[in-house]
Amino acid sequence: MKKQTLIVFAIVLLLIIIDQVSKYLIYEHFKVQHLGSQSYVVSNPDAEIKIIGDMVKFVYVENAGMAFGIQFGEFKIILSLFSIFASILLIWLIIKIQDSPIVIQIAFGFILAGAVGNLIDRVFYGVIFGYAPLFYGRVIDFIQVDIPDIHIGNLINYTHWPVFNVADSCVTIGVALLIIFNRKLPNFSALLKRKEPNTIN
Repeated sequence: MKKQTLIVFAIVLLLIIIDQVSKYLIYEHFKVQHLGSQSYVVSNPDAEIKIIGDMVKFVYVENAGMAFGIQFGEFKIILSLFSIFASILLIWLIIKIQDSPIVIQIAFGFILAGAVGNLIDRVFYGVIFGYAPLFYGRVIDFIQVDIPDIHIGNLINYTHWPVFNVADSCVTIGVALLIIFNRKLPNFSALLKRKEPNTIN
């Protein structure tokens, strides 16, 4: 495994730590109490943290679904299992493309960090905070960005951007990097035929 790849995995680990620490600090700041598996209360409702006035602030929301508040209903365990599979696939891919420009590895690394960050919430938070069994935890979201409402006839009626977290941001940044540097993407079909180097350069 090349040093470049080791650096990327170090970045991934750092991003996961930042995500989890930020969620824990927000959880403690808002003094959250869970009322069974379906509800919770914020014991410190006045703890809202304003970063840029009312435009960017920290709040507390628990999301039982996917990134940016997308719900997955009663098939939540399928979402968790899919996230595990996707994370393993991303790890394999980052190792497989270690001859590609580092920006491509970093892009997939950001997506991996985001996937693992929210996966930890879904798998373990229910047990850690005592409100649900393994795989049925809820993701902690806390970053709220209030942008102007957008109304275009009956086609677009945007009034509120979903609350998100550091992991969601990592996924967004990773996808954005892949779009920007799409010409540097490797030939994925050729990757399946390539043998792995075993030395650290």
